[in-house]
Amino acid sequence: MSTAIERILAGDERAIARAISKVEDGAEDAAALMRALFPHAGRALVIGITGAPGAGKSSLVDRLAAFYRQRGERVGIVAVDPSSPFSGGAILGDRIRMNRLGLDSGIFIRSMATRGQLGGLARATVDAVTILDAAGFGRIIVETVGVGQDEIEIVKAADVTCVVLVPGMGDDVQAIKAGIMEIGDIFVINKADRDGVLRTERELQALLSLVQRDDGWLPPIVRTVATENKGIDELAAAIERWRAFSAERPSGHARRAAIARWRILELLREKLLAQALSRESVRSRLEELAAEVAEKKRDPYSAVDELLGKDGRAPSGA
Repeated sequence: MSTAIERILAGDERAIARAISKVEDGAEDAAALMRALFPHAGRALVIGITGAPGAGKSSLVDRLAAFYRQRGERVGIVAVDPSSPFSGGAILGDRIRMNRLGLDSGIFIRSMATRGQLGGLARATVDAVTILDAAGFGRIIVETVGVGQDEIEIVKAADVTCVVLVPGMGDDVQAIKAGIMEIGDIFVINKADRDGVLRTERELQALLSLVQRDDGWLPPIVRTVATENKGIDELAAAIERWRAFSAERPSGHARRAAIARWRILELLREKLLAQALSRESVRSRLEELAAEVAEKKRDPYSAVDELLGKDGRAPSGA
């Protein structure tokens, strides 16, 4: 274990990849690994990129990573992909569109499956960010899956959240439904060469005027055309302004505390579930209950109550 830790801290890509696989698969030594790496993390800037499908998030991540590399920064990219409901693996795999970046030794790219987690952000994704942080990556970009309206979970891993919209797709309404207006630190109108960009920007400004943030930050709106590398420097500058702003506010500590609380609860939830399912009797009863629920002989709520011993019976496996 000590050798693996040393290799990760030295930035060895194979050791980093194996470590991320361990936390993603829930290996027995994953907890010990994270305990050893945790004191070495906390130096990186974690940038969350979220938004509707088709907004060009991957292209934006590609160009932003290239921008940081030109300035000598090591960049880690975690792309949270939709899970296969059967295997739990990432359907898309490592992003094909980022293959060019993958040839750069200063950039590490990893796709991770959501594994059914709301918000498209698995607990293992946060651990992957910690591993990359400990390995010396100064900028870590987390790109969410872009499916559904639960992507606000990105704030649980990111120091700054960038919400990507495009003109003419009704993203402003989608953003309100998802609660993204409350969590976006920076709003990016990508594909800004399209018609309707002025209207989208005005609507965003009007919507932002209705949101009262406790920290007093007014989220900037940045126009980009990622495919043409336009506006990337303005986006990077906005990210740095937010970093400087949050460093001077006590709300920054409250945000980190909220992330820490969530991580503890996620780990607790996983461990309690693992303990419950470690008993053969519970696993066999679970299959029986699943069949009964599927056949409409029982509802899932009473099934859970039985497994917890709340229906007057002894808990399964007790």
